[in-house]
Parts: sequence; structure tokens; C-alpha cells
Amino acid sequence: MITSTDQADTDRAESAPPSPVARTREVLVLGLGNILLTDEGAGVHVVKQLADAHAGMTDVEFMDGGTLSFTLADAIVTTDSLIVVDTAALGAEPGAVQVFEGDAMDHFVSTGAKSSVHEVSLSDLLAIAALEGLLPRRRALVGIQPQEFDWGDWPTDAVARALPTAGDRVMELVRRWQS
Repeated sequence: MITSTDQADTDRAESAPPSPVARTREVLVLGLGNILLTDEGAGVHVVKQLADAHAGMTDVEFMDGGTLSFTLADAIVTTDSLIVVDTAALGAEPGAVQVFEGDAMDHFVSTGAKSSVHEVSLSDLLAIAALEGLLPRRRALVGIQPQEFDWGDWPTDAVARALPTAGDRVMELVRRWQS
């Protein structure tokens, strides 16, 4: 049975503005890709290497985002700074690494080639965050030009050689954003 006091509490709770989402981490480094499709898994490989090399960093989370799903939206909206590592159609030689930061990232993911084996696109997840007014303040994409997407658990030689460079670009962003 609801008493008048209980009803008043319920009415206040329903009319209260939603509470803001708490930012739970300073920097999220999100590796995307399918590690069973050679170069497609490059982002995940970079993040795994960084997580091992920088295990003591408490204000940076290294996350294997796999092939994306809407469940990653929560991780994106609860971070202040987002760095995504993924393969990208850069129109360059295989293994080329390019960084897109802020508006350049937003433009690239919204207008770039749409061919993807991901369940949802990165642009979908960023759109969700933007619609909620929770787009991370700082955003960057570290893109690696793939050579091929074929069955295999390790990238092609050109992309494998680029993994350390991509990791260096990620850590340069982290250091700059934290200074």
C-alpha cells in the first residue's frame, strides 16, 4: 500500500532531473577489432601491449573493445578522455599510422569508409554519447592502415611492424592530455 508520504517521495523522484553521469576514469584507451581476422585485430593487439607495458597506470584504462557493441556506450560516456585504436582506411601504405584528434576524429569516423566487421560503428557510439550530452571532452583515433582482412590470429608483417608506433602515438596523447 502506498501512503501519501510514499506517493510524495515517488512524485519527487519522478520529477527530479536525471543525475549526471559520473566520469569514472580520466583516460580510456579502447582497442577495437577482431583478432581472428589478421589486420582487423590491430587495435586490440596495441591495447594489450600497452596494458602489459603500463599496468601501473591507475588513471588510464586499457580496454579490449573487440568488435564493438552498444555495451561500450557506457564506457565511452563515463570517461573524460577517449583514445580509440583501430584499423582505418587511410588511403596509405599498409601499416601507416595516423592520429585524428577532436573534431578531426569526429569528421573522420562520420565520413570515412563504412566497411566494417564491427557489430555497430564507432560513429554510432559517439552519436549516442553526443545525444546524451556526454561525449568525452578529449577524443582521438589512432588509425592503422590495414593490408588485408583474412583468417589469422596475427596481423600482416606491415601492420605488425606498425603496432609499436601506434602504441607510441597513444602514449604521446596520454602524456599530453595529462600534463
